[in-house]
Order: sequence, then C-alpha cells, then structure tokens
Amino acid sequence: MKPIWIVDDDQSIRFVLEKALLREGLPTRSFTNPRDVLAALAALDEAGGDASQGPQILVSDIRMPGGSGLDLLEKIKAVQPGLPVIIMTAFSDLDSAVSAFQGGAFEYLPKPFDLPKAVELIRRAVEESQREEVAEETLAASPEMLGQAPAMQDVFRAIGRLSQSNVTVLITGESGSGKELVAHALHKHSPRAGGPFVAINTAAIPKDLLESELFGHERGAFTGAQTMRRGRFEQAEGGTLFLDEIGDMPFDLQTRLLRVLSDGHFYRVGGHSAVKTHVRVIAATHQHLEQRVKEGGFREDLFHRLNVIRLRLPPLRERREDIPVLARHFLQQSARQLGVEPKRIADAALARLGGFAFPGNVRQLENICHWLTVMAPSQVIESKDLPPEVLGADTVSAAPVERTAAPMPSAVEPAPGGEAVPVGESALAEAGAPWGASAFGNAGEPAGAGAPGAITPHPSGAAPSAWEAGLEAEAQTLLDGGSHDVWDALTRRFESRLILTALASTRGRRIEAAQKLGIGRNTITRKIQELGLE
Repeated sequence: MKPIWIVDDDQSIRFVLEKALLREGLPTRSFTNPRDVLAALAALDEAGGDASQGPQILVSDIRMPGGSGLDLLEKIKAVQPGLPVIIMTAFSDLDSAVSAFQGGAFEYLPKPFDLPKAVELIRRAVEESQREEVAEETLAASPEMLGQAPAMQDVFRAIGRLSQSNVTVLITGESGSGKELVAHALHKHSPRAGGPFVAINTAAIPKDLLESELFGHERGAFTGAQTMRRGRFEQAEGGTLFLDEIGDMPFDLQTRLLRVLSDGHFYRVGGHSAVKTHVRVIAATHQHLEQRVKEGGFREDLFHRLNVIRLRLPPLRERREDIPVLARHFLQQSARQLGVEPKRIADAALARLGGFAFPGNVRQLENICHWLTVMAPSQVIESKDLPPEVLGADTVSAAPVERTAAPMPSAVEPAPGGEAVPVGESALAEAGAPWGASAFGNAGEPAGAGAPGAITPHPSGAAPSAWEAGLEAEAQTLLDGGSHDVWDALTRRFESRLILTALASTRGRRIEAAQKLGIGRNTITRKIQELGLE
C-alpha cells in the first residue's frame, strides 16, 4: 500500500500521527515543509514515477516555515488532481479551511484534534482514494456504452448480432434512455462504419421544413431556396440515417419515407429526377407505435417496414446497478468539459441516487452529475449535496437508501484507560424518546422491524405496532401544525434513538453497534457526529 504523507513542522504532531497510523497498518512518510514534499514528488517523477512510493493521502498543516499548506494544495492538485489532501488547521484558521475546500481539499482537521477522529478521517480518505482508483481504471477502459445490468447485456448482445447486418432497426425506449447511443453503436459496428452517421429529430423540426431537411430541395423550389440543397438522405449516403422520434413524423411525410424504404429512390422538393440512395435507416421512438397505428396517427405499412428488428432500451429504473458507474463516468465527463477536478461521490449519495425513480432516465442522471460538478460544495459529494429533485422524492423499494450527511470523524470518545465510554440511560434521556418508551424493547433492540430512516409498512390488515402508531400520531401532529420539515425531523429522532440504543447495548463500542444495526463503521461514525450524539 502507498504511504500516507504527513507535512508539519511540529515534530510532536508528526510523531503522534505516525504511531497511530502504524498501529492501523498504514505506512507513513513525514516532511517538515512543503518544499521537501514537492522535491520528493519531482524525484519520483524523474526516477520513472514508481506509483507504490507516491502518496496515497497527503495530510498537511496550513502554516509552516518555508511554505503554506494552501499553496502546497494548489501545486499538488496541478500535478495529481485525484490525490486526497487533508488540511490541518487551528480553529482560528477557519477562513483558511474554507479556502482549502475551494482549492479541492478532501477534508480539514481542526487542531487540537482527537487522535481516533484523525485516524478515522484518514482511513476514510484512504478508502475513498482506493475506490476512486478502481473507478478511474474502469472508466479508462469503458466502451462507448456502459452497463452491467442484465437488461443492458441483452442490448449489447443484440448489437453484436446485428453488427454485420444492414437491416432496418426500430429502437424503442423512454425519453433520455440513450436511444441515439444505441444507434451510434449499431452504425459503428456495422459494415457501414466507414460512412457517415446522420441524425435528425423529426419532432424538433417544423412540418413545413422537415420534408426539405430529409430529402433536400432544388433551387427555386420555394421562397428562400436560393441554391440546391442536399437533404439528410444524401448526406448519409453509404452510411446510416438515424430518425429519432419517428412517431411524431407528419402523416403525409410518412408516405414519402415509406417509398424511400421500399425502393431506395426519392425526389428532392421541387425536383423531377429521382435520386438513388444507399442508406441504412435506424428509427427510434418513445411512443407506442402500435397504439398510434390504431389511432390513425401512424401508417401501418410504414410501421411494419420499420419494425424489422425491434430493440427495446430499458429505462434507468430497470438497471439500477448501472447507476454508480454511470454517475462516476458523467462526473468525470462533466469535469473535463468544465476544466475542473473530477468530484468523488460517497456511497451514501450513490445509494440515494439508486433509490430515485429517474423519470428522465440516463439523460437526467447526466444532468444531475453536471449540476453536482458545479454546485456541490466539496470534492466529495454527500447525500445532502444532491439536488432537491432527488432529496425531495420518495425512494423506491427496489433500492434501499441510506441517508447520511457529510462524513465526519468519530464522535464517540475512548475512556482514558482505552475502554469505550458506555452510553447509559442519561444519554438516552437527553436525546429524547421520539415516540414514547414503547418504541424499543428492554433489551435495547427495536420492537418493530425496520432500517434507520425507513419505516416498514405493516402487513395488509394487521394492526400497526405501538411504535408505528406513535410515529403516525407524531407525524400527524407535525403535519397539522404546518411543519415543512417533518421528514427530516422524524428521521433524525428515529436515527438518534436507534443508534443510542445500539450503543447502550454494546457499552459504547461503535463497531459492534454498527454490526448489530447492519450498517458500516464509517456510517455510524458519521451519524454520531451529524446527530450530535457525543
């Protein structure tokens, strides 16, 4: 494993961090000033760039003789934009901490710091760094289309089977699901790959202009036609013409399209000579064409001419396992477009995205990632950073969502003798029982089955349990009182009670409490800090 680089002019700080990280099995390398760090990086680069000797994480003080930690952060990000940097700062340096975040710091560590908190933060940065390294390797080798879901694998297999064919294909799928990408792939892997790929959205062009766009026009064919113009069929000669939203094509133009598909000839608008075309047509629609035929809005003979091979593209909600890799891909893509460092996304935020319905499908996910690249306040995107359309939506049962806030260091302090401080009745009382003492059993376990932040509905016909009835009553009271943060208020109280009860049953041991709750160690640590349960 690559070492943690520590930069601080205070020998005691370096010593304490080195020993603590060594106990955790994390190798370290220490420096007294930024100049030595930059010299070490330059030496590694000159020696051929041995990746195993470079830093996994950089932990740097802000104020040091011979250089500023913020200047070091800027220089490091210029050469290694993906390296997580933790800035150590005194409380009087909070303005500098803001600058650190703006400069791309992973997190800041206030001095004087609690050692377990510091180690927890560094370990989280290491895990994030390793996860992003794997994600970047995956994205570097990504094809033009991404997807591991079974539904997408079926699409890939179909594209493979059609790779040596010139047959007409009809792609169906909801708006934003990536129909044009599939058309591109069909062209790229076909015998016509050397020819042009021309796309036209038949719903986006006015009816009066669409005929000229498709078939071209002769000079003087209509007012404003100063010269002869080649249409999309001629532009796509020898290649592929993609007709998007074919279901919106005007009825009279459908007749002309049918003739082209039947005999390969067409006339330019105002022309008298037939033009021969050698074009493969791929059409796409989000509409139910059979229903359009029944309603008289689409020609049945054209439908059958287009429907030689039908390829259904699944909506994003049917391929939720692809959301993480797609999100990371779009974050990388958006960062390149904006000329900034790619942001990382926490597992909890990915889980929240996985529970969103995505009515706009992959296009909506791409737009969300672009929004996050611009609007997320730090380099690591947390659940609270997601746009309102995601945070305000109900999550679906197909993908359980773990709501977490910004990751923070450990908040449960060890006792002087090394034993964890037990959380007793007084702590539980201070937190306040959310829905009465009957919400939990005597053993410190929840009386009802459920996960933090989620309520399992009782079976149809069965009476709600005591804690469910209490929850309903409390929610009704808040709703009747005109409150607009009922979800957040009750979720915080529920999670606080659940975590404190688990900690009481394990005498304050976080890892054991997390195991009992079925959540990760980092998650319970973040929750303790977020909910103020110290």
